[in-house]
Amino acid sequence: MTTPDARSGTGRPAELFFEDLVPGLTVDLGVVTVDADEMVAFARRFDPQWYHVDPDLAAASRHGGLIASGFYTVSLFMRAYVDHLLSRAAADASPGLEELRWLAPVRAGDRLAVRVDVMGARPSTARPGLGTVSLTGTMLRLGPDDRPEQEVLRTRFRGWFAVRPVEADPAEAKAPETEASEAAPTDADQPAVDQPDSGPTVADPSTVGSSDGDPTESSDSPEAHRPD
Repeated sequence: MTTPDARSGTGRPAELFFEDLVPGLTVDLGVVTVDADEMVAFARRFDPQWYHVDPDLAAASRHGGLIASGFYTVSLFMRAYVDHLLSRAAADASPGLEELRWLAPVRAGDRLAVRVDVMGARPSTARPGLGTVSLTGTMLRLGPDDRPEQEVLRTRFRGWFAVRPVEADPAEAKAPETEASEAAPTDADQPAVDQPDSGPTVADPSTVGSSDGDPTESSDSPEAHRPD
């Protein structure tokens, strides 16, 4: 039976599997720019604290202006993670995270370099066919020269990824059948033996209408058929 194609986190066919996410691997997730309107809209909807939504109060505070909600910042990380890794990988759900730290304020216009590092990988004991990958994600503010100035976010989490499917070799699957057919003697191989005439035979009514003598089968029966 052929294994169905594994899907990526966005539903397309996957090209990366558990075996590809080896410890030591670093994946560049691109650079995101913090949009002022989106940053404030998110805060008004989900985290309406004054230093996220009130420009006057924020300007008069030690913050010196509006700062992004930390949950907005981690949402930017998540979008970059999906766009640049999960969209290619045979990703399943995540069993959770161990750490989420906001290390410095994020402001409108900031350009944040995003990356993820694979820290560990092992087959899942709870989900056969999946592997558990331990990852560290970081976001670093870039300066005018595009050099990292400051780390603003760090998170450690785990993800489940499907192992690479193994396709059965059709030649191997047919080999036993072929060998058996070659080993089994046919009528043509057997010497003719005279059999006594037992007279006319009578058909068994229980097999009438069945092509192979099994009354339970008919010709029109259907064929059989990405927490640890």
